[in-house]
Amino acid sequence: MNLNENIRAKEVRLIDVNGEQLGVKSRQEALDIAENANLDLVLVAPNAKPPVARIMDYGKYRFEQQKKEKEQRKKQKIINVKEVRLTPQIEDHDFNTKARNAQKFLKKGDKVKVSVRFRGRAITHKDLGQKVLERFADACSELSTVETKPKMEGRNMFLMLAPKNEK
Repeated sequence: MNLNENIRAKEVRLIDVNGEQLGVKSRQEALDIAENANLDLVLVAPNAKPPVARIMDYGKYRFEQQKKEKEQRKKQKIINVKEVRLTPQIEDHDFNTKARNAQKFLKKGDKVKVSVRFRGRAITHKDLGQKVLERFADACSELSTVETKPKMEGRNMFLMLAPKNEK
């Protein structure tokens, strides 16, 4: 952002501290007005004809901007993707343990990627893997929605679960 002596335009449309337009002024005249008010002359729209300059306390303006950015970063939610791996012939106890873990992840607000790995000849029974994934989605249905349907990728079949929004 150009300010004070770095402004190259001969004329600028001047806006005062209160947001009122003072009209088109020469660069030097605008600098004098800003200096008399002990403030900075800041170019806010350099591509306009004539460029628009504003009289403001630039240090205070920068401080306010940094404060807003910091607040936005605090409110930003980072979503992690956790992975749960299953096999097509998973036993009930193992299945329930994996489902509990996935539910824990979903409660924290993370997405869960559920994958079934086919080893050896198990690849010929893709329907078993799909049934396991659908059963897993049903087990987590209270806390999640299915983001992507089961699909094959190499020797793995994937399913993505996203946490339900609490409103």
